Amino acid sequence: MRKGLFISLFFLVSVFIFGQDDVRIRNLDPTGGTGAAALSAYEEFRLGVHAYNRFAYNEAIQAFERSFSFRPGVPVILDWLGKAYYRSGYEDTALRQWRAALDIFGRNSSAGMLLGSRIETVANRRFLLPVANDGVRYVEAGRYPGKYGEIILYRQPSSVLPNNDGSVWVIAYGSNEIVKVDVNGMVKDRKRGPLNGFDRPYDMARGIDGRLYLSEYRGGRVSVLNNNGDWLSYIGSKGIKDGQLVGPQNLTVDEDGYLYVVDYGNSRICKYDPDGVFIISFAKKDALFPGMLSPTGIAAANGKIYVADNAGKVIYMFDINGSYIGRLAAEGLMGPESLRFLSDGTLLAVDVNRILQIDVDSAIVRELGFIGGEKNRITGADMDSNGNVVAANFNAGEISVMTRFDDLASGFFVQIRNVRADQFPAVTVELTVEDRLRRPIQGLDNNNFLLTEGGRAVGGQLLLTPGYKYRGADISLLIERSSATAGLRDDLAAASRDINRALQEMGNSKIISVISASAQPIRERHEPSLENAVRGTASSYSPRWRFDMSLRLAATDLLSAAPKRSVVYIGSGDIGELAFEQNSLSEMASYLANNGIAFNAVIVGPGQITDAVEYLCRQTGGRAMRLYRPRGIGELIKGIAETPCGLYSFTYTSRLQSDFGMAWLPVEAEVYLLERSGRDNTGYFSPLN
Repeated sequence: MRKGLFISLFFLVSVFIFGQDDVRIRNLDPTGGTGAAALSAYEEFRLGVHAYNRFAYNEAIQAFERSFSFRPGVPVILDWLGKAYYRSGYEDTALRQWRAALDIFGRNSSAGMLLGSRIETVANRRFLLPVANDGVRYVEAGRYPGKYGEIILYRQPSSVLPNNDGSVWVIAYGSNEIVKVDVNGMVKDRKRGPLNGFDRPYDMARGIDGRLYLSEYRGGRVSVLNNNGDWLSYIGSKGIKDGQLVGPQNLTVDEDGYLYVVDYGNSRICKYDPDGVFIISFAKKDALFPGMLSPTGIAAANGKIYVADNAGKVIYMFDINGSYIGRLAAEGLMGPESLRFLSDGTLLAVDVNRILQIDVDSAIVRELGFIGGEKNRITGADMDSNGNVVAANFNAGEISVMTRFDDLASGFFVQIRNVRADQFPAVTVELTVEDRLRRPIQGLDNNNFLLTEGGRAVGGQLLLTPGYKYRGADISLLIERSSATAGLRDDLAAASRDINRALQEMGNSKIISVISASAQPIRERHEPSLENAVRGTASSYSPRWRFDMSLRLAATDLLSAAPKRSVVYIGSGDIGELAFEQNSLSEMASYLANNGIAFNAVIVGPGQITDAVEYLCRQTGGRAMRLYRPRGIGELIKGIAETPCGLYSFTYTSRLQSDFGMAWLPVEAEVYLLERSGRDNTGYFSPLN
């Protein structure tokens, strides 16, 4: 008993300070002193770290501030205080803490350089989704070769189709197959079609129901595949009649699911419904349209069809009924081929060995990048889910991966978000990997990561199911209790019914909480009757309802939820004059985005969607749609499960001594992919024992 008491007292009077390099502990007093203040600072810091890892960020902020009040001038306390503010959505305050810590660490120290990189990233980023319109050039960052030594992986890639998990389908014209390649260039799957095989596959497009369409140039047909690439059926046959094809090449699908095929041999475009029933053909020469010499790329958006003419060095525009509208671009093109729309509404075009970006409103053409060399010829390109441009180099027999020059230079933004050590020495680390524009990096595996403790590799590092593979979603419903929705209670209940139905169809999904956005937010009991909880009572509705407080509560309920999570706001779209009295719009957007929570909106009633609602959707990767739309709101809810996710969790066995829960245990994570890398470090305490 006395021996145990002596050991406990020994550790209670021991004082620590975090070192200059990579969170190495020395003594909380920078002068090396001891005493009650140092002991109190250390204990408050330990409590703050535990609170942070429980997602109790307000509690963590209070503990770190008390710790700093006992020992001002210790940079690691400021660093952690900044982390807690960052997770709470207060980025400006977080940056002030981090800059103060950087001044103490010193910019040339290891900890200072890592912190400086974090400050620069958070201060400068502006976007969430892939963009290419900020003037930055794309440069080659890696290749997926079609050949390793004497082993042929695929031949003559003609096109690519990115997947949500970071992988891409490579359409291999020369080897009559489609090959799925992951972010590390490893072949994960290959499909060769039905018993008679594919016959010179050329391009592939994804339907709105997830099915894949694959053109077969020599077969004169289009194969219909399921979302795994397994063959289902054919569309069309070889010939010159309506619905028949000669040398089909590029494909596109419009917003309503109609398929458009470049019928190269017949110099026309064929349109089919989603099930393959022929509708019309167009783009033949007539009194208004000069005809096409060599039709190649095709893309559809906003009721228009864009078709590239390789020999004519022009891009034409048609409406969805095939009527000729005019030319999009006719100057500066050398031989346009593949066309794909990006998420920002601009057109990604392949032009011999160049990747171009075209603004369809102004017709301004900008060169994003190119692949030099006489041997190179790009026939297809698209932007993958990680923001890279992947290009099929037909002549070189490989796929080129092109990355923004700034991203290649700055590397990844890695953040260790949570450490759980309640079963020490078993430890679980949760981290996120993003680029500098906050885009999640998907498709990584255990080989892309190295976890170390005190500079030594951890034992038994094991990657759990990564977030991008999670096929489900957790949501919190945020119900507007305003005067505008008081008369729409049936619509609110109908929205919740449709949402719940979609979640049940998805599986592995659930409603975490229902929050009434009244004058004071209320967490409703939503079982056994979700609809009654959402409908509320007449007294629930108030002209002084509060959006910001309710949104924060709804988001807080999701902090420890599944990797794919979203606040779904159901309301009029007008969030009111009191919407941001306590928390600003940017702070709320940061709180959601910094914790991987998407904001989606279901609009009831005839009102307009405010800019603030659209901003929250845009900044977090969500969408807004009206309840009574032809296709319903199920696709919005199911789309949450397809949200890009850069969350990775690992388990390992620590080799460090916990000193009965009093020792500070450092951990570092490094990430590598092609020519890019990133790292973060942190620390934790095991439970007291």
